Amino acid sequence: MSNIAIIGAGGRMGKALIEVISVTDGVQLTAALERPDSSLIGVDAGELAGIGRNNVAVVASLEAADAFDILIDFSIPAVTAANAKFCAEHGKKMVIGTTGLNAEQLEQVQGASRSNALCMASNYATGVNLVFKLAELAASVLGDDVDIEISEAHHRHKIDAPSGTALSLGESVAGALGRNLKEVAVYGREGQTGARDRQTIGFATVRAGDIVGDHTVLFAAEGERVEITHKASSRTAFARGAVRAAKWLADKESGLFDMQDVLGLK
Repeated sequence: MSNIAIIGAGGRMGKALIEVISVTDGVQLTAALERPDSSLIGVDAGELAGIGRNNVAVVASLEAADAFDILIDFSIPAVTAANAKFCAEHGKKMVIGTTGLNAEQLEQVQGASRSNALCMASNYATGVNLVFKLAELAASVLGDDVDIEISEAHHRHKIDAPSGTALSLGESVAGALGRNLKEVAVYGREGQTGARDRQTIGFATVRAGDIVGDHTVLFAAEGERVEITHKASSRTAFARGAVRAAKWLADKESGLFDMQDVLGLK
């Protein structure tokens, strides 16, 4: 049995994780955290998530948390980097769903993986990770005969753009074509842009309402188009994947893995 801690127990993702953990064999929630100034400190995490009491009180720090083996962190870059340092020092594994980390923060995560097992992914939904593989296959087959555009839509509260998932899709496609995404990515267009350079990979972003997450990769040639789309209707899909990753990490000693490793897609 793996003991799980989660960050952001009062958030939408935190509540989804609490619910999924409660119905998943082989794992149990032993710690739930919120920011120190939250009014939720001391509240029962199960009641918070609407599943009934589970006798896990929300606490304000990892130091105050009951014993856990694996931390699931869908927070913000600065918090995730600090948590990676804590987990490295205390022998805890991590499942990281935070996106938008800068180079220094990524280095901290990578450093933690040298002593502990970590899984880091831009998206934990099984379907999205299948889309990564399908997009890579489509790019390798269609090659330089298509224009490639990636579009994504999320709720109005998302703070980074394009989404980490969209960027991962771009990396998958660019890698299959032997391109460097940093050199060919185009983030939005305006004015007299001229004819499209076929080597480029375009990104379009929508932030609106309560959209959980939509992603589409478009391969457009003369006379035909191929579109690969994933639409998430609930955060439960991400929570299930994250808990699956936590179970997969249980027998891993160290290393930095991703959801493709967990699903055996590499």
